[in-house]
Amino acid sequence: MHIFDSLVGNLMVPTILFFVLGLLAAAVRSDLSIPEGAAKILSLYLLLAIGFKGGHSLAANGLGADVFSALAAGLLLSFAIPFIAYALLRAMTRLNALNAAAVAGHYGSISIVTFVAASSLLDLAGFASDGFMVAVAAMMEVPAILSALWIAQRTATPGGAGRVPMRELFANGSIVLLTGAFVIGALTQDKGMEMIAPFVVTPFTGILCLFLLDMGLAAGRSLLRNRHLLSAGMFAFGLLMPVIGAMLAMGLGAVVGLQTGSLFLLMVLAASASYIAVPAAMKIALPQAEAGIYLTLSLGVTFPFNITVGLPLYLWLAGLV
Repeated sequence: MHIFDSLVGNLMVPTILFFVLGLLAAAVRSDLSIPEGAAKILSLYLLLAIGFKGGHSLAANGLGADVFSALAAGLLLSFAIPFIAYALLRAMTRLNALNAAAVAGHYGSISIVTFVAASSLLDLAGFASDGFMVAVAAMMEVPAILSALWIAQRTATPGGAGRVPMRELFANGSIVLLTGAFVIGALTQDKGMEMIAPFVVTPFTGILCLFLLDMGLAAGRSLLRNRHLLSAGMFAFGLLMPVIGAMLAMGLGAVVGLQTGSLFLLMVLAASASYIAVPAAMKIALPQAEAGIYLTLSLGVTFPFNITVGLPLYLWLAGLV
């Protein structure tokens, strides 16, 4: 009963409930929507705020062995998870090698929106985390793409795998803004935080609620539109893989000595699936792969699972460690 109460308590926060509202609105085919331009502004704000606060926190705590250990753990997870995801997909579904490789790359990379939601949940639950976890998030975007392309080149039919220019990967807008704001927060330190705290701290949770409402609408509508592409095995994979990623991160994070808040964030990063950076990369590198499959799995299945069930579960598990 204590476990259930803990999970429900972590679930009953405005950010998660607004996401659920978006899912429900999509399910009943409501015309509720947030204009595309406004949604873009909300996402830019969230990336700027989480990056700046992370850089400020890192500057306050300094660089140490724990920073490099966390970065190494994140890189290892991002490289390794696509291989596990690929093996599971081939065992659980009828996806061919090319599509399985494309899907696998999404699960080694990260969803920055899930990370932002997790950071907010952490604050509401009263846990602290290390600022360098923002740097870990940024570094986990690319390795999974490289792993997926290697798998595709080794297993898929010739010509199915291409090469993504590294400039396009590192010039991804979300990565540029997140890392740039992180560096600015680290350079300006307390003076910078004092200047823009009313912008990046006070309205953060309210703006995140609006953004997650929009993401709930998008995830629900994607699932309704593409549900014919999902087999039972693929749907099961979309629920199982994030838990496997979180458990791997929990073990590795405990080994490198991460505290509860940072361990939770590493678990979230390993559990999340990209639906922005990796789809853009796969469209260039693996144009023959079915976008409807990997987008529906990452955005329509895994993202809602993580936001509604995964985050409370991972926070509870991190508390046990």
